[in-house]
Amino acid sequence: MNYILETERLRLRTWRFDDIDHLNHFLQDMEVMYAYDHIFSDEEVQEWLDWNMKSYQESGYGLWAIELCDTGEVIGECGLTNQTIEGKSYLEIGYHLVKKHWHRGYGIEAAKACKRYAFEKLNKEEVVSIVRDTNIASMNLAIRNGMIIKTSFIQHYHGLDIPHYLFSVKR
Repeated sequence: MNYILETERLRLRTWRFDDIDHLNHFLQDMEVMYAYDHIFSDEEVQEWLDWNMKSYQESGYGLWAIELCDTGEVIGECGLTNQTIEGKSYLEIGYHLVKKHWHRGYGIEAAKACKRYAFEKLNKEEVVSIVRDTNIASMNLAIRNGMIIKTSFIQHYHGLDIPHYLFSVKR
């Protein structure tokens, strides 16, 4: 396995082409994807996987599969992606978790590990999380990861104008 990070309970690794069913499990769940206002089609899930594979090659990072150390079960994804907000580039910590694993601290454990990776391994000065204005759980996760709101903006997605906050933490 190509493990990138390991925490007390989690291992983060690159997605593989045979992981499509793991991605389907949360990218096609409306409760998980409510901040996007739609679930991903099979084609969109494949594009998501391809986008991550391209990010690994071009940037050396992307969203990584989260596995439980004790069972190897894939419970979601967390990682680092390059995002442009209002013309400025940011390194974002992003995450999705399978619903049955919500409220167990896995999201913050993975996000904190990604923050450390960005600061210590990639020598970045700042990381952000982009959070929809109605996503209280993700706002709380960003705050627990030491972030504060830097700005708000409208993200245009699937024909909708969706308010978001840009949470930020500096090294």
